[in-house]
Amino acid sequence: MSEPATTPVRSASVPAPVPVEQLRFAMPPAHASADEERAYRKERLAGALRLFGEYGYEDGVSGHLTARDPQYQDCYWVNPFGAPFDGMVPQDLILVNGDGQVVQGRFHVNQAAFAVHAQVHRARPDVVAVAHTHSLHGRALSTLGELIEPITQEACAFYEAHALYDAYTGVVVDEDEGRRIASALGGHKAIILRNHGLLTVGDSVDAAAWWFLTMERSCQVQLAARAAGKPVPIEHRDAVATREQLGSDLVAWINYQPLWQRISRTF
Repeated sequence: MSEPATTPVRSASVPAPVPVEQLRFAMPPAHASADEERAYRKERLAGALRLFGEYGYEDGVSGHLTARDPQYQDCYWVNPFGAPFDGMVPQDLILVNGDGQVVQGRFHVNQAAFAVHAQVHRARPDVVAVAHTHSLHGRALSTLGELIEPITQEACAFYEAHALYDAYTGVVVDEDEGRRIASALGGHKAIILRNHGLLTVGDSVDAAAWWFLTMERSCQVQLAARAAGKPVPIEHRDAVATREQLGSDLVAWINYQPLWQRISRTF
């Protein structure tokens, strides 16, 4: 019995790869002037606030994000006291000096914000932005007085790179308490304020916002894992190596870009 006839298969040529130099990859922009950089930081700050509102990090009048002004080094842009995060636009932001006085804008500043934020900015000239809100899982973990454990890849970004402020003295409204928190933060990217919540910093608004977002999720995972059983930690050497891969502000900025692209469409 003869074999059935088959149609010859024509091999298609593989498309040539696109030259690497023609592929687009977003990186933090350079700015030609202080005015241009100021507009950029304010836009990013408003976007981060909208995103935090969307994620439910807003709790009454608590919570604040700041961005250092590129020209006036002891002045910071911040969300106005009592203004909702949702719908925040750059024009809503106020400029406040290191003494907590409004120098540009039409609204009051949350004094508790500047008791902490101003001291962190002063202690850390490398920091452009500071994020602090009373997020649910960050508050929950803070009551344990513990650090984030290296139990996931994402949590390793904070391994030996965040601190615990192991005290609670009520609502922070004085400079001395702010200085103690800044001192406890040291050179780290984040701090857990016991019985209070989380605070993160970055060399851009995007980095500070990303660290807060991923730190909050790391708190959630840690609490859930502990409730389910005994989490297995990542070994020290691997945790350090993972932190070196994922723990820079540049990596944070890159990770934040899909969120920025989405939230910027709501302006």
